[in-house]
Amino acid sequence: MSHDAVQSRAVAAPADARRAAADASARARRLDPVSEPRAVRWLLTGTALVFLALFLVVPLAAVFFEALRKGLDFYLESLADPDAWSAIKLTLTVAAIAVPLNLVFGVCASWAIAKFEFKGKALLTTLIDLPFSVSPVISGLVYVLLFGAQGWFGPWLQAHDVQIIFAVPGIVLATIFVTFPFVARELIPLMQAQGSDEEEAARVLGASGWQIFRRVTLPNVKWGLLYGVILCNARAMGEFGAVSVVSGHIRGQTDTMPLHVEILYNEYNFAAAFAVASVLALLALVTLALKLFAERRLSAELAGGRDAAPAAHPSAAVTSSIS
Repeated sequence: MSHDAVQSRAVAAPADARRAAADASARARRLDPVSEPRAVRWLLTGTALVFLALFLVVPLAAVFFEALRKGLDFYLESLADPDAWSAIKLTLTVAAIAVPLNLVFGVCASWAIAKFEFKGKALLTTLIDLPFSVSPVISGLVYVLLFGAQGWFGPWLQAHDVQIIFAVPGIVLATIFVTFPFVARELIPLMQAQGSDEEEAARVLGASGWQIFRRVTLPNVKWGLLYGVILCNARAMGEFGAVSVVSGHIRGQTDTMPLHVEILYNEYNFAAAFAVASVLALLALVTLALKLFAERRLSAELAGGRDAAPAAHPSAAVTSSIS
């Protein structure tokens, strides 16, 4: 090879390298959304904000505007109405029963699925998701089929003077059905990601099952647990379809807040309907704030766990917890 050819290649090599670097930089800019033109970023952000305003902020503001249109006195009078107050109390009572029961089920199911191997594990995991795929109206009809006057257990219940359908027990059962996946679905992936090393170390150190759960497992999943409880409570208070089927719409007795709003609206009592709806909206906003708080704390704990240096042995992380 001639001296000139070698020299030309030596000169071309840095140029080729610079072109390759420029091409790689251009590809990175195309793939990096931050490098998009400012107009594109403003268009995407503006579109998202417009959708939020049209479909969330404006309707929510309209609810409070209509609720207070006739003045604060009429608003408070609408909420103090015996039927409205009964609906509010019944909604809170049903949530107070359904959420703790789903909390117990969610913790037990998620612990069993995440920590143990057993026959039927895949079936249990699938059944937990069943309420997500079944219409709430169908779930309410199932309870009518089981416990209604013409249902499978209806004659026996009537003979023993027990009423489930068109009564509070039926509302509680329907609410439990549509809300029981929320706690379990939040805890299962969290427990699976954390593994069982700490629990096994605590067991080796002589901790009982209750001590392991209270001092090792629960602190690791507390924010995920709170997140699931918040979602479960929000769905329990806002459920309409299943409760509508099993309640019977008995005014002042089996009407929850969503059902009472429907009744008032159908009676063209719009101001009172929006007054009760505003209570639901206010509860939704409080739930959203608590959800964001729990979500941030959970993300912070997960990030802290990833950044922390691993202990030499799992027992080092749990010795102080169970001592």
